Amino acid sequence: MLGLSVLILILLWSGDHTTPRVRAFSWENKLVSVEDAGFILTFSRPMNHASVEENLHINPPIPGKISWAGRRMAYTPLNPVPYGEEYQLQLEKATDQFSTQRQGKPMELFTASFRTRDRAFAYIGVEGKEKGRLILYNLTQQQKTILTPNNLVVTDFKPYPDGEQILFSATTADTQEQSLFSQQLYNVTTGISFRSLKKSSSSLPAAGILNLVLDDQQYQNLKFDLSADGQTIVVQRVKRGELASEVEPWVIKSDAKSPDNLPKPLGEIGGDFLITPDSNSLAILKGKGTAIISLNIQQKPSPDQQQNFLPQFGQVLSFARDGSQAAMVSFNEDNPQLRYIRSLFLVANHGVEQELLRTKGLIKSCEFSPSKDNLYCLLSDLTQGEQYLEEQPFLVAIDLKMAEKMDEPPEQWWQQPPVKWVVPLEPQQDIHMSLSPDGLALLFDQVVTSIPTAADTLKTDEGRAIATSLLWLLPLDNNTAADNLNQLQPEQLLSGFHPRWLR
Repeated sequence: MLGLSVLILILLWSGDHTTPRVRAFSWENKLVSVEDAGFILTFSRPMNHASVEENLHINPPIPGKISWAGRRMAYTPLNPVPYGEEYQLQLEKATDQFSTQRQGKPMELFTASFRTRDRAFAYIGVEGKEKGRLILYNLTQQQKTILTPNNLVVTDFKPYPDGEQILFSATTADTQEQSLFSQQLYNVTTGISFRSLKKSSSSLPAAGILNLVLDDQQYQNLKFDLSADGQTIVVQRVKRGELASEVEPWVIKSDAKSPDNLPKPLGEIGGDFLITPDSNSLAILKGKGTAIISLNIQQKPSPDQQQNFLPQFGQVLSFARDGSQAAMVSFNEDNPQLRYIRSLFLVANHGVEQELLRTKGLIKSCEFSPSKDNLYCLLSDLTQGEQYLEEQPFLVAIDLKMAEKMDEPPEQWWQQPPVKWVVPLEPQQDIHMSLSPDGLALLFDQVVTSIPTAADTLKTDEGRAIATSLLWLLPLDNNTAADNLNQLQPEQLLSGFHPRWLR
């Protein structure tokens, strides 16, 4: 017994000479996206925090902040990790908490790698065999894939969050009535996956496999939206032969073949709409305002199901990814002095409203940066032409933190401090803009139109025929200010229109 006690004392005195090690790295061999807020390193024993933080290296560098909870270290990037990159993490010579009390060994070299998703986007082709077809372009790999057959003319599309499919609306090329009233809803495989690095290409469906989601036999299908989780589709429909005023949204769940998930009307007559980021509600235009209603289709909607009504906002442009803020438009119909002026508002989910700018033109679209520091908008203003007023489009970046300190917007919106920069575009009405998931690039198109004829299959939202169109990429830098506009040089990419990034 005495010998055993002596042995225990010797072991306690000499300590544990095994080296500390990393048991788990949460991003190892992972395809990281903007949805991944940070990574966690789990160690075999409590570590000396300073020794870990001083010896941790990521290449290329990712600025971030560190926090600890026992043996777990959390690293949170200050900005979204740029897409299309491969990263190496290294850690060595870190020590545990008790290494100063005994002759503990520093940990050996730990290395791991991870990648971010490829930069990829989809668009609609305009020339030759690409005309009217949905095309996937992997910008990282410089690879183009035509996804849809030549007998379909694509009118709109929304990528699924996993990148494996794209939901789109289309008419048939031989349909004489080339309009929104003859379109059907499909999904198509992309041939790629953003779920894991370990998922081999052989386990993925080939690109271009088509599936009909919703036909147009009894109802005309108009606008649609796809929820952020990819599980819900909302389609604006009207029964053939009925008045356009009877348009209402229908809900389709992901497993639409199940009897419980067949397309069902939401029971709400309304106009333009947008699914909220939590995928549970719908922001829909009702009268002159916007209503927020539930997407619960398990029970018949009732008047008290309406969650909120915003009477002063006639358009919802976008939501922040976490749903905490929205960009909305007021048409100022109750203010005679602003009757022909549109106002852009930042509306928080706790009710605070901040007017950002006013314009006599259109506010076509806005998107929040991933950090919610900036709002990128596509808008126009009226300028005096040679004979009459012309609509001049602009790309605009608004500093939302600075906007919080602003009083009433000035008459000339481009002169207010929150406007970081303004990029004028070629005069045209139908422009589409898309912000990359990492917030580091803007895609937009420049369409050349002509008077439509019966042979034209591609048309703008205004009904003009698309003669040709170019896609442009605008690299972004959060530090770019109005006096450094020379840093913002759009790059011409491809022929096409209506670009949209994959998430």
